[in-house]
Amino acid sequence: MRVKKREKRPREYRDGYQDGYHLGRCEAVQRTNSMNVEACRTLKLMYVPQGFEAIDAGVAEALRQLVSELVISTPEDMLEIAARELPDAVLVMNGLHVFPENHLDQISEMRKLGIRTAIWFVDDPYFTEFTSVICKHYDYVFTHELGCVDWYRSLGVVSVHYLPLCVNPKMFYPRRTGPQYKYDIVFIGNAFRNRTELFDKLAPFLSSKKVLIAGGFWERLATYDQLSPFISNGFIPPEETANYYSGAKLVINIHRPWGAGQDNRNSFDLPSRSINPRTYEISACGTMQLTDVRDDLGNYYRPGYDLDTFGSAEELQSKIEYYLEHEKERRLFALRGLRTTLLHHTFTARLPHLLNVITAHE
Repeated sequence: MRVKKREKRPREYRDGYQDGYHLGRCEAVQRTNSMNVEACRTLKLMYVPQGFEAIDAGVAEALRQLVSELVISTPEDMLEIAARELPDAVLVMNGLHVFPENHLDQISEMRKLGIRTAIWFVDDPYFTEFTSVICKHYDYVFTHELGCVDWYRSLGVVSVHYLPLCVNPKMFYPRRTGPQYKYDIVFIGNAFRNRTELFDKLAPFLSSKKVLIAGGFWERLATYDQLSPFISNGFIPPEETANYYSGAKLVINIHRPWGAGQDNRNSFDLPSRSINPRTYEISACGTMQLTDVRDDLGNYYRPGYDLDTFGSAEELQSKIEYYLEHEKERRLFALRGLRTTLLHHTFTARLPHLLNVITAHE
């Protein structure tokens, strides 16, 4: 009897099976590792978003679970709404970019009404030219940047607190994606100088991979002509970003430069020591990331376990090659990073500390 030789499964079938298997494991991690939400506290809080949905939506959703009454205001109308609603406290997100010129006057008037005022700076230290002034007008200052805590205190702010960033797991989560989101390597972010230098060095290597580089100003690349087939110019909305993260094999995370004049307004030249929101968002999508190192990275993730790091273009290239060839290991990193994120780094995990601070003297 002649035995028919078994045909090899097509690569697309194999990849689809592996993706489905990984997504199933991600769903198991999600079911078993979500952090318990603290009990709702009796507090009427007004929240003023900054206009960046990836953070704003996560904060608002978490606060709805954590306080008895939540009022949301635009930056332009916050004094009018606060005077009408008389919340116990107001939380302003960042106080930059979209806030009107009379922002600080509005805050001063709220304080005269007996309303406690808090601000959470999430772009530190890149706008110290402005935050050095803003911070003095609030009762409570929270910053995601470890390197800014003592600096705000040196400016005379009495109540300064370190509150790291985190992620909204209802926006960034593992998902099944179409072929248009499938890449070997993804980076999404603007072309700051340190990033263009890195990608210029990697250009010959990346040219043979399936790569997406998305964001603004990538025409700064010396190798733009070589890498242009991989570049998507312009802003990528958070939901689309999450699709690309979920569909990628590896996502690169490169923090922006903090030196004064390097695409920022850090006139006090404060060094940045803390990790960016991208760190949490990539891991929340169940994808492995390769990140450069900030001082407090090890306080939130375990390098070599939840994610991996690089210190040079050469090291990054070597690790990309390795993890693209070692799928099982790559997916284990992704699962461990997802678990750590869901247990410790969501807005429902972060915001109780902020609420404890502003209600401590009730």
